[in-house]
Amino acid sequence: MRPFELTAPATVEDALGSAGTFLAGGTTLVDLMKLDVLTPRHVLDINGLPLHGIDTSDGLVFGALERMADVAAYPGVYPAISRALLLSASQQLRNMASIGGNLMQRTRCSYYRDVAMPCNRRVPGSGCPAISGANRMHAVLGTSDACVAAHASDLAVALVAFDAEVELSDSDGTRTVALNDFYREPGSTPEVEHDLRPGELITEVRVPRLDWAANSTYVKIRDRQSYEFALCSAAVALDVRDGQIVDARVAAGGVATVPWRLRAVEAALRGKATTEASFADAAAVAGEGARPLSANGFKPALLRRTIVRALLELTEGNGR
Repeated sequence: MRPFELTAPATVEDALGSAGTFLAGGTTLVDLMKLDVLTPRHVLDINGLPLHGIDTSDGLVFGALERMADVAAYPGVYPAISRALLLSASQQLRNMASIGGNLMQRTRCSYYRDVAMPCNRRVPGSGCPAISGANRMHAVLGTSDACVAAHASDLAVALVAFDAEVELSDSDGTRTVALNDFYREPGSTPEVEHDLRPGELITEVRVPRLDWAANSTYVKIRDRQSYEFALCSAAVALDVRDGQIVDARVAAGGVATVPWRLRAVEAALRGKATTEASFADAAAVAGEGARPLSANGFKPALLRRTIVRALLELTEGNGR
């Protein structure tokens, strides 16, 4: 780790007026600093800022510095969001990691994290060895010839399913961006991962009210049940009346370069009975546009099966 200056701004205004890298829980930033992937000269410890609070009175509102463990355990948090948080990491990490920090975490691509290797996200134009290299964990959706790294956040997948927004603040004021628009597919500029502008900070996460959001879940498929990143995941929610699906929300993780909303699957579910056959028919369109690599050709089929499993878990015992 290279030398850096550490300061702790006393107010949000002080933080936004200072040039540097923000530190909250540090569960991603410190790791990448140790690897020399990130080498900030000035680190701003923002843990003392008043960016806390959880409100479930009309939708969900989380302060960006709320810890993952606290949000997961809070009454009224939609089950898919709570479960995504609980499956994200070990208890120790969930106690440390912040909501805003989780949404800003970097890819787990081994080439990105190894400064001896080329990586277009780290050094634009240097190449993407994952395309022909070790790519079993990588994305098959939203990829480009410049980058195939999978997005790492479980929480972001669940939030995208519920049309969440992030409040972004800088010294000029605040703006609100839909989380689905916040993340950028790599295209020809994989180093631009999100819509956060220089000097901006995520200050709040908002999830609109959805009266049937309690009927939701998050399923995560991984190589081991203990702390591990997703090979594939699915956040699903259903509005079911008299055995028929009136509305649905479906998003996927582990298979795309950004949290992947599956609107075609949602449309295919509407008006259908809550049967395994209906779920399989709807999930069949989930992998459209996939570009498998040498070692992850199993992911489109795994995505379809993960969606069906999540829908079955949600409907079994609920009048199906």
